[in-house]
Amino acid sequence: MKVKIVYYSMYGHVHAMAQAAAEGVAEVGGAQVELRRVPETLPQDVLKKMGALKHIEKIETIPVCTVDELEEASAIIFGTPTRFGNMCGQMRQFLDATGKLWASGALIGKVGSVFTSSATQHGGQESTILGFHVTLLHHGMIVVGLPYSFQEQMRIDEITGCSPYGASTIAGGEGQRMPSRNELEGARFQGRHVAGIASRLG
Repeated sequence: MKVKIVYYSMYGHVHAMAQAAAEGVAEVGGAQVELRRVPETLPQDVLKKMGALKHIEKIETIPVCTVDELEEASAIIFGTPTRFGNMCGQMRQFLDATGKLWASGALIGKVGSVFTSSATQHGGQESTILGFHVTLLHHGMIVVGLPYSFQEQMRIDEITGCSPYGASTIAGGEGQRMPSRNELEGARFQGRHVAGIASRLG
């Protein structure tokens, strides 16, 4: 059983969450996990001005995902930063290229799940994931979130991401905050949960 984690990360937050999700997938017997990044759409000079190059260079060892390889996965966990309460443009462009998979029903019955990162505590984590789910449902995927059996999403002793829709992290206004231990554990739980469901579905 193959689980793909397909994501975009500009400043490293989503990358860290993707790695944690991969660790969770690997805990499920028989599960193979592959990390993939979606293609960059911004020019190098723009990324440099945004201060993103040093972070992007760190994840260039992750293979770029192709649309065709989505079909070989039993489950796909998508990761995207939040942009104005929705997925980033790079992820949107990648998904917009999956028309032939939709036409052939290639993703019907596969497990789909989403995690995200936002700058602030109320910066659109939930709306990003819920909006992303619409695309997964159009593809006929079985949408899986982060159940309340991950009880740490209900803690109030610290500021933390994660909701029943999926794992999330809060990056801070200037991206200075990396995922907390609790948020990484949420991503790890989600990876394990998705892989377990995909395994049971066969």
